[in-house]
This record gives sequence, C-alpha cells and structure tokens, in this order.
Amino acid sequence: MKDRDSSRWPWSGTAPSTPTWAFLSLAGHLGPEAVARFTGAIGWVLPRGTGPVILDLTELHGWSVGGQTAVAQAARQLAQAGRRLELAATPADGSLVPDGTHPPIPVHCDLPSALTAHQAAAGEQQRRRDSDEWPKSTPR
Repeated sequence: MKDRDSSRWPWSGTAPSTPTWAFLSLAGHLGPEAVARFTGAIGWVLPRGTGPVILDLTELHGWSVGGQTAVAQAARQLAQAGRRLELAATPADGSLVPDGTHPPIPVHCDLPSALTAHQAAAGEQQRRRDSDEWPKSTPR
C-alpha cells in the first residue's frame, strides 16, 4: 500500500458548499473481534465529510450484541458531529440495531438505492473509489 495524505482521500462530491457523504461496507460477522476495527473506521470517516455515512450491510451475515451496540454508538457519535448514520440493507439474519438510545437510523433497501437517493439530493454525480490506487489527479 502506498503512503497517502489521508486527509485528501476523495470519498465523495467535490463542491465545498455541498454536504459530502461517505459509505463503509461490512461483510461477514460484526462480532467482538471486529468491533475495534469498525469503531476505528467510523473515527476515520468522521472528520472527512459533513453529510451522512452510509453503512452497507449487504454482505453482513450477522452481528453480535456488541456489534449492534457499536453501530448504535456510531450513530450517536456521528449525530454529535452533526452527521447521520444510514444503513443500506439489513444483515442476512434480518436483525436491526435494537438499542433505542441512538438517533433514528434510516434504512435503505440496498446500497444502490442509498447512493441514488443521495446523488439525487445533491444534484450531482458522487465519485466512488473501490481501489487502493491513488487517483492520478483529483478534480478541485
């Protein structure tokens, strides 16, 4: 992996007056061994945008009580920063975050629906990166 200036990672739209959103994908099982990594990912994305964080659960097979609590805590942490957590899909086991102490968490039926909703709301095409390769040039 190449060394990067992570503060410049282009997660989303480029218009500075437009709230930018991000998405994270979870796969497998969000159990005790994965909670710290998930919490770290939320901490990383928190200062790198102003809009919602979409959590893609399409490939998540299930989560422990601790994993559910971590998602609820992420919703609270993002809300304190003026951002919102949204879910794209639900885990394969059909469960949702049961903790009623978190802010409301919108649920989209899948990731394409969530991305389409935010692209339409922003009125622009959001950029998506699925690679470890740093782009040759970043539009400003």
